[in-house]
Amino acid sequence: MNKRNGLKIVTIGGGSSYTPELVEGFIKRYEECPISELWLVDIEEGKEKLEIVGNLAKRMVEKAGVPMVIHLTLNRKEALKNADFVTTQMRVGQLNARIKDEKIPLMHGMIGQETNGAGGLFKGLRTIPVLLEIAEEMQNLCPNAWLINFTNPAGMVTEALLRYSNHKKVVGVCNVPINMHMTIAKLLDVDLNRVHIDFAGLNHMVYGLHVYVDGQEVTNKVLEYLANPEIQMTMKNIAPLPWQKEFLLSLGVLPCPYHRYYYKTQQILNEELEAFKTGTTRAEVVKRLEDELFDLYKDENLSIKPPQLEKRGGAYYSDAACSLISSIYNDKKDIQVLNVRNNGSIQGIPNESAVEVSCVVTKQGPIPISIGELPPEINGLVQQIKSFERVGAEAAVTGSYEKALLALTINPLVPSDEAAKMVLDELLQAHKAYLPKFF
Repeated sequence: MNKRNGLKIVTIGGGSSYTPELVEGFIKRYEECPISELWLVDIEEGKEKLEIVGNLAKRMVEKAGVPMVIHLTLNRKEALKNADFVTTQMRVGQLNARIKDEKIPLMHGMIGQETNGAGGLFKGLRTIPVLLEIAEEMQNLCPNAWLINFTNPAGMVTEALLRYSNHKKVVGVCNVPINMHMTIAKLLDVDLNRVHIDFAGLNHMVYGLHVYVDGQEVTNKVLEYLANPEIQMTMKNIAPLPWQKEFLLSLGVLPCPYHRYYYKTQQILNEELEAFKTGTTRAEVVKRLEDELFDLYKDENLSIKPPQLEKRGGAYYSDAACSLISSIYNDKKDIQVLNVRNNGSIQGIPNESAVEVSCVVTKQGPIPISIGELPPEINGLVQQIKSFERVGAEAAVTGSYEKALLALTINPLVPSDEAAKMVLDELLQAHKAYLPKFF
């Protein structure tokens, strides 16, 4: 870790609407994590947003009175030189690409979502080659830096980085376990610090295996609460469809909000098709929210993170990244839920694969806690999604049409090989500009 005069952090996708939350997290932790330079990096198409967000970041830092210098640049290599931590939060093809990821599958009667099914695969295909390039540049320019990724689909992206990159200091971050932890503390009406949950699975496919309050297991009580239609777990990106009580109690572990795509496929599809008809798919809603946020960010009197950012659905992502950086830097040895190399944590998943699991965070990086075998009730679905991630990552690296087709057909949200081929062909054409390996 570079101890010159504080830390150098680089954020790729610096023009993201989430950046103010990241800056707020760094300001809040300045005493324990003295960041002297924060480099916000973007590409030519994102230049205007970078300037708007960058100026807000400068106002925030000035207001807080911390000696952190904010640099804005389109030159990634210049930014990466001697960095201590690199965070990635990018969207290749911007929100217009996400709209296509959602709408094209819906035209073929299947779920369109940015991390699940066909849309998730295509976000992975566009993103993975760029992230592998960044990891290679880091190997040359800042070999000791940690790459902290919160670009979706985080599971497939982390899988690809662990398998195909020489840069091994890679961690994926997600806000779903944090949201679940907060929801359950609220449900039980106890302080967050008293609640501990053992998490295991994959990104957007993670389960809470055990819930403890002050060391006492309360998993069944929580499942009873969650099965109560009055008290439903909600998440901003996902409709709060209630779980069947009998299903939840027999499952015996806490599903995450994204499990609705797999356990309630038809209801979700019906809702998405309704939204598709009315021009209110999640991507279209997010695009409108983004426009409103950037209008706010332009206000020269604004010098804090605006509360409207919470509506964006990714609340606490950036906070998770800030916590992780501080815990590595300070060797905190606290427990965080992260996407890391399995290393035997979950039996039945290869050591070199990415899993999302509770980890002890040390100066050497996160060490996954040993979980053993997943319960048979959930193991099959987790293994199926891991196959999808592995084959999808291979397709992204090789540009293989056959592997992309196979990945889609393996995914439980795609009904058949014919449907997979139709949607694959259309999405390939729609995203041609961002998929050079396939053309």
